[in-house]
Amino acid sequence: MIRGMRPLFHPSVDDVTVEGILHTLSDPVRVAIYANIVGSACSQNCSTFLKVREKAIPKSTLSQHFKALREAGLIRSERQGVEMQNESRCGEIEGRFPGLIKAIVKAHGIQVEGMRRVGHAEKRKSGKRRARRNKGSV
Repeated sequence: MIRGMRPLFHPSVDDVTVEGILHTLSDPVRVAIYANIVGSACSQNCSTFLKVREKAIPKSTLSQHFKALREAGLIRSERQGVEMQNESRCGEIEGRFPGLIKAIVKAHGIQVEGMRRVGHAEKRKSGKRRARRNKGSV
């Protein structure tokens, strides 16, 4: 451990609550980060998430999101040199609350896909409107 660095807090799985999980994942950036970590076969570096949902995320804000995920018991973080590696605690949480994480991640995926479809449809509509306006002004 680097001198002067405080140890990271990871609650016991017995202290993890449904309310804490739901509150933490109610933030759209955090749920996107967490869904990505859950879907990954290996630990994820914090800097992987400097861009989430097409938006740049400042490092200080990202640190707060990871702290919230860690303190809710959703991830385990480990310092490796200057990097922080994060992995899901799905197995532990599954033992305490069977099916909860899978249901949340699945619902998030459905929501994201729906937003993509709506966004794609909106882009097509606005493109057609623009084409009609441009055609009429010729």
